[in-house]
Amino acid sequence: MSDPSYSTQLIQIFLKGGPIMWPILIVSIVALATVLERLVFIATERNRRSPQMIRDILARVEHGDPEGAIRIGQGSKDYLVRVIIAALIERNTSFTNALLASSAEELKRFNRGLPLLDTAITLSPLLGLLGTVTGMIHSFGIIAGELDAPAAITGGIADALIATAFGLGVAITALLPFNYLNARLEDARREIEVASNRLELLIIKHSTASTVIAPQA
Repeated sequence: MSDPSYSTQLIQIFLKGGPIMWPILIVSIVALATVLERLVFIATERNRRSPQMIRDILARVEHGDPEGAIRIGQGSKDYLVRVIIAALIERNTSFTNALLASSAEELKRFNRGLPLLDTAITLSPLLGLLGTVTGMIHSFGIIAGELDAPAAITGGIADALIATAFGLGVAITALLPFNYLNARLEDARREIEVASNRLELLIIKHSTASTVIAPQA
């Protein structure tokens, strides 16, 4: 169980930071909610991965059975399978466009929330700095009126620095999951590129072979 006196002290420190602490708190809550949602998303996508299905689909395409490949992958929750199947469905009309569109749609899902988290990382230290600046202005006002009250002056400066400390704490805490999520986005991008290139080569190989065989029939 948490110590009630510690909680009270934390609340007192928070209130000493001034009104700017409330926007910082809101930013921290938004950042936390975004991180939790994205971590759940990443874990869910990882559990939906089906490497064997991808191998089976590419094997069917390699053996000239794209319709069989589509049947295997339809309804799959693996984002990589969805990209491949979307391209295969449009292989005779707009293969490249379908591949690019489906890839962009899946990467958009991985990128969702990252701009918001990036904004929180940038905004929270700035809000903290704003709180410190306004607190310092107040402290210098005390200096002008109460030169014989050094304790009040130093206490005001210390309170002004609380906002910056909290703002930096939010930014540093959010930066680690932000980098992790960006790394997962790049992993997804790389996997899609590798699978797309392999699929495209198989489609071209099969089309070339069909063209060469056709005149001999």
